[in-house]
Amino acid sequence: MTSEGLCFLSARELLRRIRAKEISAAEVMAAHLARIERVNPQLNAIVTLHADEATADARRADEALARGEELGPLHGLPVAHKDLFVTRGMRTTFGSPIFKDFVPAVDSIIVERQRRAGAISIGKTNVPEFGAGSQTFNTVFGNTRNPYDVSKTCGGSSGGAAVALACGMVPLADGSDFGGSLRNPANFCNVVGLRPSSARVPQWPSYDAWDTLSVSGPMARTVDDVALYLSVLAGPDARDPIALPDGGERFGDPLERDFTGTRVAWSTDLGGLPVDPAVTAAIVAQRTAFAGLGCEVEEASPDLRGADAAFQTLRGVSFVNHFGDLMEKHPGAFKDTIVWNVGVGRALTGSQVAEAVGLRAQIFARMHEFMQRFEFLIAPVNQVPPFPVEQPYVTEIAGVKMENYLDWMRSCTAITMTGHPSISVPCGFTPDGLPVGVQIIGRYRDERGLLQFAHAFEQRTQVGLRRPALLASSP
Repeated sequence: MTSEGLCFLSARELLRRIRAKEISAAEVMAAHLARIERVNPQLNAIVTLHADEATADARRADEALARGEELGPLHGLPVAHKDLFVTRGMRTTFGSPIFKDFVPAVDSIIVERQRRAGAISIGKTNVPEFGAGSQTFNTVFGNTRNPYDVSKTCGGSSGGAAVALACGMVPLADGSDFGGSLRNPANFCNVVGLRPSSARVPQWPSYDAWDTLSVSGPMARTVDDVALYLSVLAGPDARDPIALPDGGERFGDPLERDFTGTRVAWSTDLGGLPVDPAVTAAIVAQRTAFAGLGCEVEEASPDLRGADAAFQTLRGVSFVNHFGDLMEKHPGAFKDTIVWNVGVGRALTGSQVAEAVGLRAQIFARMHEFMQRFEFLIAPVNQVPPFPVEQPYVTEIAGVKMENYLDWMRSCTAITMTGHPSISVPCGFTPDGLPVGVQIIGRYRDERGLLQFAHAFEQRTQVGLRRPALLASSP
């Protein structure tokens, strides 16, 4: 098999071949490093690369296999870590000039679990400054570009991860999601990103150990690979006081299921959000795919009143917690949107925070009731297609003005406020050839059912198999 062929095998198939000794981990690593060397200069997805260390680790993985040692579930697979996750001995910048030379002495839990499972870290993927915003650019490394059109954004904040996957630089890449950061870039880059339920994947170190809005999770090119990845990442850890107690092993089981008679809610605007017509057209074109699975598809939207206000308030609280002290120590070192967001948080009163907490409880209760009628909800991931890479954020959608840098992502932030797991799966393309994903929301803490449904849709449509034309034209 060619080097390019290896780079687009699924993670499961790579694992099978490595274990069967049809290919070596060293060969797999060499192929992926060659792909990074070939396409990354045009896209800027991988911003810190440990090629020599990864090559040595791959050789050690082969030696362990030859000795008959017990192998981890990700043995020999190249992975890349989001540059928000601390990685022992590997530069972690958070996309900020304050940390441009920072090398941590510890691993975050999500990195630690991958190492323990036998995955091999090749480096770090680009992020917006401190992960703020769904557009991947910063003053340390610059912009990450969309492989389907390099003049467009890849989304964010897990933008580098999505691009690395789309171009075969790695088979698996981790990410995080507060207001859409696993779903948004997956949508823009024709890959799969799962926002798990809060505390499904434990988080440490953390500024707020009790945070249930920001989650960590898996990205890959297929739903099956995301499920495999989640089986490694999920499970309790005593360092995270809210981590769910059940392990992740079941997520790795086969995903096949009959969906005949399954009730599915269909909403192209989540109850009235402005959506670009090209996005709507791509999603509507796949409605027959859900019906073809035997589902009973009904137009319906959950009552998400108060989601925007609650999100803005609770995000403001989070930003003061994360960045308030640091901003005072480094005045002028933050981009304007973070400064604004911290200002929003500092201006809040106790009554406003209490109101947001109450709104969130009401939103969850209404969503939970809605999802007793339907097992799944279909909605847009993003309200717009990928936009120019020089544009920091969207200011208008379908003639409706956006009030701030977060407003254009309400299709994701509203779902964040419900606490329900959601996944972005490739759905179609605009007439200009830009990817459009569909957001599927599952019942509370039912990642297993959500993955099964997303897998069935993916297998029926095969949209995720369309590769960027850039790959054929790269030098």
